[in-house]
Amino acid sequence: MLEKKYVLAIDQGTTSTRAILFNHAGEIVSVGQLEHQQIFPHAGWVEHDPSEIWENTRKVVGEALSTAETNHHEIVAVGITNQRETTIVWDRLTGKPIYNAIVWQDTRSQDIVDRLARDGGEDRFRFIVGETLSTYASITKLMWILENVPGAREKAEAGDLLFGNPDTWVIWNLTGGPNGGIHVTDVTNASRTMLMDLRTLSWREDICEIAGIPMSMLPEIKSSAEVYGYGRQSGLLPGVPVAGDLGDQQAATFGQACFDPGMAKNTYGTGCFMLMNTGEEPQFSNNGLITTVCYQIGDRKPVYALEGSIAVTGSLIQWLRDNLQIIKSSGEVEALARSVADNGGVYFVPAFSGLFAPYWRGDARGVIVGMTRYNTKAHIARAALEATAFQTREVLDAMEADSGVKLGELRVDGGMTANNLLMQFQSDILDTTVVLPKVAETTALGAAYAAGIAVGFWSGEADVIANWQEARRWEPAMDDAQRDHQIHQWRKAVDRTLDWVE
Repeated sequence: MLEKKYVLAIDQGTTSTRAILFNHAGEIVSVGQLEHQQIFPHAGWVEHDPSEIWENTRKVVGEALSTAETNHHEIVAVGITNQRETTIVWDRLTGKPIYNAIVWQDTRSQDIVDRLARDGGEDRFRFIVGETLSTYASITKLMWILENVPGAREKAEAGDLLFGNPDTWVIWNLTGGPNGGIHVTDVTNASRTMLMDLRTLSWREDICEIAGIPMSMLPEIKSSAEVYGYGRQSGLLPGVPVAGDLGDQQAATFGQACFDPGMAKNTYGTGCFMLMNTGEEPQFSNNGLITTVCYQIGDRKPVYALEGSIAVTGSLIQWLRDNLQIIKSSGEVEALARSVADNGGVYFVPAFSGLFAPYWRGDARGVIVGMTRYNTKAHIARAALEATAFQTREVLDAMEADSGVKLGELRVDGGMTANNLLMQFQSDILDTTVVLPKVAETTALGAAYAAGIAVGFWSGEADVIANWQEARRWEPAMDDAQRDHQIHQWRKAVDRTLDWVE
């Protein structure tokens, strides 16, 4: 009998799907990764093919297992983490999606947002669900599918359609699909639909009724760490417990061991997401932040967080590569940005999907301002990197105002942390120490920990804290006058983005 010695994390992200195998020390043993197609049918529309995502999931799991020269017999549990808010609707009988996944960045449902806001304003559900009405949450994406896909409404009313974010879609397929698949989500993902009551952790029938969403479509809400079901015997991970589920940003917070109120992390991915642990009571923001469930272990009390969500950070570097073609690969951006001493007066506000936290302005669009004949593509590259740091500063200001806590250090993770220029500028603009852990893949790690804790592979949060190790830190080195000037110029640039869409 082979020893059970690994936890597998499936990280279904915005641009790729990864499977990462972790050992008991929380170290990466092997990785499988595949990008999936980004589909842009119209301006402001962003879609993925759910069938491609499931096929890629199967492939990356196989790759991770074969690279480690292991198989399902050595896997103690599997944890899932995913791009939140992204909305998938499928036929429960055939297992086929009825439409592409509508991605969290998609802004097509602004008319539905406006319609819902006519009766009670944009904050009509905020003190129940934790966020202001916007195109970001799943609710209006799901409404759009029911209202626009031929036959969807009738099939949903008949009980034949299922809804889920990518976590639910992956778990359902992993545990049997049309042949007995488990239809569940966890409290962190459910808290991003605008359909769950943050206090009771249950679906709100009244909001579903207002939105015209049949309750039969919704997955069962579970904690973030418990056994939901098992890999199907004829499939990918036969008999392996599926035991952890967290939205990607909550998973990263868990993987970063931010277990005390006031601790915060920032993940630099497609977008940027800062979460601050606020303890066992939901704290509602006065400064444009989202109140969300941070995690819940089994039947213990849930832990909440304040979150600042930024739509475009890493995807801006992809845009420089794919749309402007001023770099051939994302890794080249640092050298190009370093080739100039500063941004040359250029500021780049990437409001491609409107502005998220702390503004929540769907009418905003991207601007590059302050350019003269002196500027080159290097200044644009530098301004693009700096945009990530400036947006993070605005979120941190909102967080400190809401929580009354001055952040001692910011724990960081995600792909852009490899960019030393950005991380130093981030520390300078925040005037705060920035700390990177040894395992930067904290999103997958958090999902692995949740699953491992659920089956007793790890004893609890103490093991996560013990495994967490610092890799490096950046200390602020910018003088106050320069920082203040830069932030002032940035805010002027943000003003130029507003009211663009009439």
